[in-house]
Amino acid sequence: MHEKLPLRRLIWLTWLQALIIGFIFYLVASYADKPTLHIIPYTALTMFGILLVGFSDIGIMVILAEHLSIRGRKFWLCRRLSIYGLSIAIYLLLRPAFAYASNKQWSFWHLGSLLAFIGSGIVISTLITLLHDSVLLYEHKMHSQLELSRLKASNAEAMNLVLKQQIHPHFLFNALNTLKALYHKDTQTADDYIVHMANFLRASIYHHNAKVSLLRNEIDLLHDYLEMQRIRFGNAMECNIDLPEETLNKYYLPSFSLQPLIENAFKHNNFTQEEPLRVMIKQHGCWLVISNNLQKKLLKVNSTSYGLANLAERYKLWSGDEVRITEELNIFSVSIKLLNNEHSNH
Repeated sequence: MHEKLPLRRLIWLTWLQALIIGFIFYLVASYADKPTLHIIPYTALTMFGILLVGFSDIGIMVILAEHLSIRGRKFWLCRRLSIYGLSIAIYLLLRPAFAYASNKQWSFWHLGSLLAFIGSGIVISTLITLLHDSVLLYEHKMHSQLELSRLKASNAEAMNLVLKQQIHPHFLFNALNTLKALYHKDTQTADDYIVHMANFLRASIYHHNAKVSLLRNEIDLLHDYLEMQRIRFGNAMECNIDLPEETLNKYYLPSFSLQPLIENAFKHNNFTQEEPLRVMIKQHGCWLVISNNLQKKLLKVNSTSYGLANLAERYKLWSGDEVRITEELNIFSVSIKLLNNEHSNH
């Protein structure tokens, strides 16, 4: 993104410093041992000189910025050489005005007066460029922070999309294997399975680029997934969702948050019709708690980071919150923060 000059701030600063220096000059001259009647015109000429130098510096920057980077050394050098020369010329041109305001005769070759006005031009141009540089430095900092924020947001969004894309092939692989097995046993059940799988895939494609989803939409998406698992496992799994309507319609979650958690429970636990897997989804304050009875498989399952690890990484990228994992004697639970606003990067 091309960085622009903060012209409005530079203009306001130029007026401000002219007023402040003019006011200080007036006070010093007024309380001098021998105040003169030339204080007001001297003050006006002093302010006029500062304004001329200040706006000349702004004009030089505008011209140079069309061809050079405002952060480059060449821009800095050309600006300094131009403003010092122009400032000295402005103050030499103001010499007759100061002489006229004091009713004194003057000579261009009067060494003391010449050196005084050349020195004034150098001092004023130095002061003005330093103050203008402070504005440019502040703008550079703000511009850099904005660019950094945009890069972080783009990187987080890209990583979030990559992590979400990992879920879909893994889910589809398992679903197609299940569907193949069902068609060998019961075609009607397989047809029902296809209906729920199509609903799930349709919703997942529709919300593919969404960073967050309304909790109700996440639960609706989960229902189709659970129906597929009921067809697959029968009474060997139970899922109880205990959430009030207000919560469903008020809060948000990073999209596709719940399905990987349920799949993680299926993956790491033994369950039968006699000893079913029981999953509970409920609200605890501003957290959503997903828990299941713990019936660990004896053989260790290789982790591919499609479940809990995937969700934890995506959740941290988008919301900035950690996923809380608790494992007790017979209960395994995961708590994720409910988000209040779909447009806020929490």
